[in-house]
This record gives sequence, C-alpha cells and structure tokens, in this order.
Amino acid sequence: MAQKLLIDMMKIREAMVRDSTIVLPEALFYPSGNSNGLKSICELTVFRFTCRRCEDAPCISVCPAEALEKDDEGIITRHTNLCVSCKSCVTICPFGTMMTDFFRHHRNKDLLYNLENVDEMEKFINACPPGTVTLTDDDESPEKNIYRLNDKVLIKEYLYITEKE
Repeated sequence: MAQKLLIDMMKIREAMVRDSTIVLPEALFYPSGNSNGLKSICELTVFRFTCRRCEDAPCISVCPAEALEKDDEGIITRHTNLCVSCKSCVTICPFGTMMTDFFRHHRNKDLLYNLENVDEMEKFINACPPGTVTLTDDDESPEKNIYRLNDKVLIKEYLYITEKE
C-alpha cells in the first residue's frame, strides 16, 4: 500500500498565527478530466471541508469573470483559467472561507510541488512548517478529523457540516 500525505490544516493555521511570514508551498495535482486549471491543496481543502456552502453563495454572484460555480454536492469550484485574481470573492465571503492564498500559485513557481512525483512529495513535506505534513499508512478517520482529499492525500481538519432539514 502506498503511503499518503497527511496535511494537518489545524497545525498549519497555528504555525501561520505564530509566524505571519510563513508562505505555504503549493502542492498541485493534475486530475484526469480537469478542465478547470491547476488546483492547490489549500484551495481543494477549503472548498471541500471548510466552505459553508451558502445557498445563495455571494462569492459566485460577485465574481466578475464567472470563475466560481457549485457542483451537485454544493462544493465550490474555481476555474483558475477564468479567474482574474480580483479577490472580490475573498472580500464578500461572510465566513472568511475564501483566502488570498488561492491566487499565489499563478506567480510563485518556486513553491510548486507536483504530488504525483515521490521526490516532489518529499520536497513538499520539507518545505511545510515542521510537523504539519507527514507520510502515513492510515486511511480516512472522521472520528479523528482526518478526511480523504484524494488517493494520495488525507487532510486533518474540522469538517463543516450543514444540517439538512
């Protein structure tokens, strides 16, 4: 069984609060069938686990480039090839879910790591704040706040769950 990355978003946020100069590296995937451009770990994680999935999502309606949309599960997707990085979505998000970090990977190629490559995966771990990203043989464990992002990455994060009526 191949090891997976375990990215502890809680520890990453703590590290960023302690040291505001931390610039997180971006781990990118090239998912099959992806017509929405490159996706960073941070962006995928926030939209899947942290976003409140507003019924009338103001981030979608404010986007001048129509780069945001919801899928069938209510998860927001940003079409990076359409996004003009105006950050209107960041400003209007009532929960502070949208982050300016989403827009960095367009410009900072020194911090890009392809997690399809084992050597790049190791470099990514070493570039992250100490103790925030590890390799594991474990699987998803919701009782420990560990969720599957994809076949190669687990995310430790508090999951935001909306109550369905």
